[in-house]
Amino acid sequence: MGHDHHHHDPAIDDEGNTLLTSSQRYKDTVQVTLIGSAVDLFLGVAKIFIGFTAQSQALIADGVHSLSDLVTDVAVLYAAKHSHQEADEEHPYGHGRIETVVTVGLGIALIGVAIGIMIDATDRLFNPNTLFSPGMLALVIAIVSVIAKEIIYQYTMVVARRYRSNMLKANAWHSRSDAISSIIVVIGILGSMAGLIYLDAIAAIGVGIMIAKIGWDLAWHSLKELVDTGLEAERVKAIEKSILNVDGVNTLHILRTRQIGADALVDVHIQVEPHISVSEGHYISETVRSKLIKEIEEVIDVMVHIDPEDDEHAPQGIKLPLRHEMLQKMELAWENIEEAKKIEKVTMHYLQGKIQIELLLPLAILHNAHPDVQKAAELEQCFKQALADVEEISHITVHYK
Repeated sequence: MGHDHHHHDPAIDDEGNTLLTSSQRYKDTVQVTLIGSAVDLFLGVAKIFIGFTAQSQALIADGVHSLSDLVTDVAVLYAAKHSHQEADEEHPYGHGRIETVVTVGLGIALIGVAIGIMIDATDRLFNPNTLFSPGMLALVIAIVSVIAKEIIYQYTMVVARRYRSNMLKANAWHSRSDAISSIIVVIGILGSMAGLIYLDAIAAIGVGIMIAKIGWDLAWHSLKELVDTGLEAERVKAIEKSILNVDGVNTLHILRTRQIGADALVDVHIQVEPHISVSEGHYISETVRSKLIKEIEEVIDVMVHIDPEDDEHAPQGIKLPLRHEMLQKMELAWENIEEAKKIEKVTMHYLQGKIQIELLLPLAILHNAHPDVQKAAELEQCFKQALADVEEISHITVHYK
């Protein structure tokens, strides 16, 4: 048992986290939707057939509702197929937004269903002769429908929550709206058996309002995503906290988030110590990226911008020259200093709209036996005077090694 085995399960990443792969998500989405479609088809046909034989206007309407759910099932299958495709040249961020668009459509369809239920019920209230007088068989199929559709709702919701899919939530509610409209039929049938003929129509209006509200919520959430609304405030707070916990990050500013289907992208500016090396800055940014992807479940990618200072408020200053041009200016300025020929390294720090210069000279310049402190100070002074006219420079330091 001395050594550990590292076998690769597709669902587990290197840190041991369970990853729900996109192909698994696709399979589960298709499976749950196809089962739902089969139930919709069976119930729709059964209700319409029995509605005709049992003289139940409401049951026929309910059957049409079940069949209309097939349309949303097809939309979900289409979106699932296309949204799980990998990113390509035209869609570098993947196809997750296809789900978002379909969710808007499903939400609007739910509102339509709700309005239909309410109009139908109001119609029945004003025409008492269309109120029910159906029998036992109609009652049985309505009850079977309620149970079947509620099971489909619960099953779809489990998958929707597992993959944080608003599209599946919307489709689950389509199933439940069908179950609810069947409950209204049950109430109506029981009511008319007991002589309370208005009961069903009143219940229907109440339910219609509720379904419309759910449709609106789902459509609105997805519309906000389409116009790049950021994540909720508490998720942004969690992201901020996670970033600030990384060693080397002093502060952060300009933190932006956006959603793509169930996933989110982040870009952030983090401020680090201004004089660290490029590689250390890069390593800090990579740490921030992998930590966010690991800790915040919806985040799939992070763009980190490294700032040596707060560039929201720092003076942008004059347009500073890059290294090559700057070196030419400096070499011109110090051409009379003999020791300048021995400079081993010039480091430039672009801070506060100016450039800080560090020069590295060999220690041997300051006499061989004992480094001469006096000479070091004088030499630094020489360079400072020589470069005094180079306006872009804010500070000069000379080091020896």
